Amino acid sequence: MHDLWRMLLVLVFICPFSTAQETHSHPAPEKLGKVSFPISCIPAAQGQFERGVALLHSFAYAAAESAFQTVAEVDPQCAMAHWGLAMTYFHQLWEPPIARATISIAQNEIQRAQQIGTGSVRERQFIHAASLIYQDADTVPYRTRALNYEGAMSDLATKNAKDVEAQVFYALALLSNASPADKTHAKQKQAADLLEPLDRSYPQHPGIPHYLIHAYDNAELAPRGLPAARAYAQIAPSAPHALHMPSHIFTRLGLWDDSITSNLAAREAAHQQGDTGEELHAMDYLVYAYLQSGRDNEAAQVIQQLKNMPELNAGDFKISYATTAMPVRYAVERGQWSEAASIGPPTSAPPHVVAIAVWARGLGLARNGHTPEARTEIDRLLQIETQLHALGNDYWASQVGVLRCEVMAWSAQANRKPDEAVALMRASADEEDSIEKLPVTPGPIVPAREQLGYLLLEQNQPSLALKEFETALANTPGRLGALRGAARATEVVGQK
Repeated sequence: MHDLWRMLLVLVFICPFSTAQETHSHPAPEKLGKVSFPISCIPAAQGQFERGVALLHSFAYAAAESAFQTVAEVDPQCAMAHWGLAMTYFHQLWEPPIARATISIAQNEIQRAQQIGTGSVRERQFIHAASLIYQDADTVPYRTRALNYEGAMSDLATKNAKDVEAQVFYALALLSNASPADKTHAKQKQAADLLEPLDRSYPQHPGIPHYLIHAYDNAELAPRGLPAARAYAQIAPSAPHALHMPSHIFTRLGLWDDSITSNLAAREAAHQQGDTGEELHAMDYLVYAYLQSGRDNEAAQVIQQLKNMPELNAGDFKISYATTAMPVRYAVERGQWSEAASIGPPTSAPPHVVAIAVWARGLGLARNGHTPEARTEIDRLLQIETQLHALGNDYWASQVGVLRCEVMAWSAQANRKPDEAVALMRASADEEDSIEKLPVTPGPIVPAREQLGYLLLEQNQPSLALKEFETALANTPGRLGALRGAARATEVVGQK
């Protein structure tokens, strides 16, 4: 009877074209790249397991969960199916990397994998490494657990030097622990050194170009990421994130048409697959690229489409960030200060998302000379900054501190305190330049260095302004605001 039940499960797995499935589920993605991850489970489970791993590498976590659940049904004694399920809750480069509500679920999956057991030493190492991410999650800080996981993956990669997946997952662990404050990009370079040789040997692996893009997503290394950016969408076009990720490099290099093409495709694929977070993420990058191309009407159309979307989960950082940032970008990039001043903070959003709207309102008020009202927004930003420090979120606390000082700088300028304004904005620019952005955003709404250039222009210091615009363009090539500012500064210098 047990053998008959297992045979029926296998038949369900290999015969997916029932009328019920056609009616109620989406077809499986057809092109996700090629992954080879041999496991000791029954042969019927191997293909679906590798499909789950390929989905993991393209951050298609919901689809990967479904794939690993199928593996567990096909082979109830497959410990690695439960490793895969636990890994779908570990979003290493997103925020938060582990949602509090999923910790106990993932812990149960790890426990199940350990209870089932496996004769493979390598599989036990993968399971052990994943267990460290969830172990004592209530008492041990995430950063400590993430470093423990990285250490375990380093050991696994060293002991399995010819195992592609061991090397690729270790590279991802390195990237997830790279400090935004490390401008030498040491861990990014270490990950890239692992991945580049593999890229030549396994050109259809989805994780290798994906993680190379993340490794090179900074001003120093971005040109090296262009081959991976060109390749990834071709390797795994069925994954929306694979269609979007090249735009991280395109954005770094100011290749706006390429970014637009990338995000139009990613948005459409995400919409078809019901992945709202990925759809909004692509829309945010799309608005950014449209604005840098001077295509304001098309940016406005995307924002109108955002307004027409059904009620969104503001508690999800990825969703709330994109929905808040898009209208803020549209108002501030166009210098529409009254429009910016009318932006209200989102409800139920994380504090560092609320800060973006508060900043926009404060900036709009200050630029229109309403400095007493802007003071209220400055105080609100300070409250959020303090709150984030208390929560241990020092990265976003520092980012909110930059936003606060920017509003203070423009308020000082409006109050005819030019020296104070420049000192505040220069401090903001230096702080912002010292810290890398996170993957969720194409960058600051308007870089502080670019704002410093405009502040100096307002103070009739075009030569100094031009220098700041040139630095801003070196950091963020092709930004339209900096290009226009540099052109204006050059014109005024010439007139003088």
